Amino acid sequence: MNRVVHPIEVESYRRLRARLDTSHFPPLTRAVVERVIHSAADLEYATDLVMDEGDLEQAHAALHSGAPVVTDVEMVAAGITRRETVCRLRDAKPGPGLTRSAHAIRLAHEQVGPGAIWVIGNAPTALEELLTLDADPALVIGLPVGFVGAVESKAALRESGLPAVSNMSEKGGSAVASAALNALLYHPTHPSEETS
Repeated sequence: MNRVVHPIEVESYRRLRARLDTSHFPPLTRAVVERVIHSAADLEYATDLVMDEGDLEQAHAALHSGAPVVTDVEMVAAGITRRETVCRLRDAKPGPGLTRSAHAIRLAHEQVGPGAIWVIGNAPTALEELLTLDADPALVIGLPVGFVGAVESKAALRESGLPAVSNMSEKGGSAVASAALNALLYHPTHPSEETS
């Protein structure tokens, strides 16, 4: 099913590209960079984001083949369109040395098993917990926001060698995390479907 793009979004992308040349990025990297910038109106993401095109290609294929999508919070889930997601935060309970967000990640891992796409935009502890599990993810979109633990958790994600989208700074959040996933959802599965 083709996605109908609203004229405001078309104009937003036109203005974005007038201010920032993204043509040097490979296709999926460009899609993620542009959609994240579009969601935050923050051009600095062009140099802040870290990802690998090969990882994105594999994740794109997994996503379009039905890989489960797990989010750390409902706000991330709400931003992901055209796809059901798993978020276990409502079922989670904090414990000694375990935040509610971290427990939700454990519960989700028990539910979905390996090969999922994990989208973390809020809690650094959720990302930290994911890195302790044998999750074997198709991709981890690790963009938690904050002054405590966010930079460190994203650095740990990059050091883990897992296929990932992350960023270097404290910036992040639900909107940008869901935007990164939506970029892969919206990107065509065949070159003939390319529109932008």
